[in-house]
Amino acid sequence: MSGSERCNPKSTQAKIGIAFLGCGYVADLYQQTFDNHADTLFLCGVWDQDPERLEKFAGFYNLERYHGFEEILDDPQVEIVVNLTNPHAHFETSKRILHAGKHVYSEKPLAMEIGQARELVRLANEQGLQIVSAPSSVLGPAALRLRQAVRDKELGTPRLVYAEIDEGMIHRLGYESWLSKSGALWPARDEFSTGCTVEHAGYMLTWLVAMFGAVTEVVSMSHLCLPDKGEDTPETYKTADFSCALLRFEAGVVARLTNSIIAPHDHRLRIFCDEGELCAQEVWDFHTAVEAYPLALRKFQKRVEKYLGRRWKRRLSVTKKKTTVFASGGHPMDFMRGVNNMALALRDARSTRLGGEFSLHITEVTLAIQFPETYGTPYVPQSSPSPIDLV
Repeated sequence: MSGSERCNPKSTQAKIGIAFLGCGYVADLYQQTFDNHADTLFLCGVWDQDPERLEKFAGFYNLERYHGFEEILDDPQVEIVVNLTNPHAHFETSKRILHAGKHVYSEKPLAMEIGQARELVRLANEQGLQIVSAPSSVLGPAALRLRQAVRDKELGTPRLVYAEIDEGMIHRLGYESWLSKSGALWPARDEFSTGCTVEHAGYMLTWLVAMFGAVTEVVSMSHLCLPDKGEDTPETYKTADFSCALLRFEAGVVARLTNSIIAPHDHRLRIFCDEGELCAQEVWDFHTAVEAYPLALRKFQKRVEKYLGRRWKRRLSVTKKKTTVFASGGHPMDFMRGVNNMALALRDARSTRLGGEFSLHITEVTLAIQFPETYGTPYVPQSSPSPIDLV
């Protein structure tokens, strides 16, 4: 089926055509929040190299199927290819997409080596194209509210950050029964092989870089704590399941960032300021509670907390909007928001907020954290994105 048959230009004149490359577990997370942005985007079709996976996903959502990667690249209706392939395939597939003259929105990371990520950004710039890497949770209302509190110094000058992305012992939490909406199994072997830092650090790093500027120094340690994770343990498994990094930012703030699939679930982002603490309780929730714990009332704190029966806090307002919740035990994240933000930028002929140097920087810092034996520690990032305006 041709692009003109697949997408009706008359009914989608103001919309940006996209295609999904890859129909695995993560594709469901994008598809289930697609309707949040149906006024900007239209999905021309999907393709996966695994015919069974393609049929299951496309059939469940009643989507058009491409017959090959080249058919996506040849479709004139497709402006953005959403690259949902395995992280180890991101470089080669994104490179082909850019050479075909199409923009790329890639699942994290841009590439598994920093040299490859730099090549993709360079190629995009040379071609007059844009490339963006997930995650886009920094565009959510909770992240924006926290950034406002930091920018306006609502509790004084930020000094120190504790950021946690701990998932618990995934290999003992019954992942064997984790199914996407269309029936795809959670890809345990790939997740273990890629590593929790590469998979998850970006959820914190995007918030932190948006608030405090580029990372200027990384001191990291990573370690494989549990080399045997059962039958889905990869062969020659060496990927760290824990990392702890100290990060210094342009604004002078320092942060401790942990990633693990060992320690109990904790996705808090805590910012310690001169006059108290700011806290986002769950960074995987676009509408998570953003709270302030002022020091000004410390002398009354114990009395108030005894009366309340809990820690005294002030909840900062966050606009509530229904967001699709997906997967058993999942958190409400609008995966398509980043794609939509990119489409709006293309429609307005401007740069994407999270594109180019920003995505490159997040990738570079993530790789430096997970692979200190390769990149060295302390590590000084070579990329330095300009401040981004998220308002």
